[in-house]
Amino acid sequence: MLALLRAPGVGSVRFARLIDRFGSAAAAFAASRAELEPLDLPNPALNYLAAPDWRLVEQDLAWLAQSDRHHLLSLDDPRYPTLLRHIPYPPPLLFVCGDPDCLRLPQLAIVGSRNPTPLGRETAHLFAAHLAGAGMVVTSGLAFGIDAAAHQGALSSSGGLTIAVMGTGLDRVYPAKHRELAHAIAERGALVSELPAGTTVTAENFPRRNRLISGLALGVLVVEAATRSGSLITARLANEQGREVFAIPGSIHNPLAKGCHALIRQGAKLVETADDILEELGSLAAAGSVGPALTQVTPSVMDDLDHDYRQLLTAIGSEPTGIDDLVDRCGLTVEAVSSMLLIMELEGYVAAVPGGLYCRIKL
Repeated sequence: MLALLRAPGVGSVRFARLIDRFGSAAAAFAASRAELEPLDLPNPALNYLAAPDWRLVEQDLAWLAQSDRHHLLSLDDPRYPTLLRHIPYPPPLLFVCGDPDCLRLPQLAIVGSRNPTPLGRETAHLFAAHLAGAGMVVTSGLAFGIDAAAHQGALSSSGGLTIAVMGTGLDRVYPAKHRELAHAIAERGALVSELPAGTTVTAENFPRRNRLISGLALGVLVVEAATRSGSLITARLANEQGREVFAIPGSIHNPLAKGCHALIRQGAKLVETADDILEELGSLAAAGSVGPALTQVTPSVMDDLDHDYRQLLTAIGSEPTGIDDLVDRCGLTVEAVSSMLLIMELEGYVAAVPGGLYCRIKL
């Protein structure tokens, strides 16, 4: 898997096609050039598959061996974040420095300008501190400006957790001035990247990073953004992934408010307080505010349900779950599961969350 990840020109889409076609990374390397050519791979990828550079894989293995806080998550790893697994062509591998378990907690992404106003920086810090204090993990991209303020705000909250998604390999920090901040995040959350060790800063890697930021989170909050901004790319990706998009309005004279105003015109939810976000995200955000105990269904509630409903509620477990997974776990039809979920939602046992998933909410 690591060797295939290193193939030039093979991103998540081509990686998935290779696995779908040949069944495994080893089989893809064993395939002939004639078998590979119909997959429309670039010549550098075809040449690499014929003669992989195992020294690069050794570099990844060396990074993993450096610390027990260095992790590699594959798609079938139970620690792989559920929401991210359900986006189109999810990253086949995730490199993590820190606590991988926090990736499965309810997250809100906070993004914005690299050169915010003092008020924008303070707003991002205050929102992040409030949301982290309510139990949500704050996710951002470690960039200057709003990203850094969001991470710092989460860290300022007692017990607050934050995740930084990187556009480089995790053996380096970009920007370098955020090295201390990155270390603090690794201690109180995680650094995450789909890029292997040694990957340097390139412009094309940052849209890939933005896709992960939105894919990990229940929603994206844009604090300040110009009309041509990477933050708007993240918001667009969030829309495509079925996530909520929130924007904070500003003065009509502030050019960094124009991007937020454009998002609001396009349907983003205008928010004035962090509680607006918690209220909009509803039951899942509330679950994050009081911890895992909220998702533990007591016997008295279970006794009120017949066998199939109890089985379905148990199958949802303690994390957001899709209908296809519930069908597999319960052995029921899609139609039956869909109908039962609707009834259970009306009765307050479960809640629908962005991404076509369901979470268990009733004690």
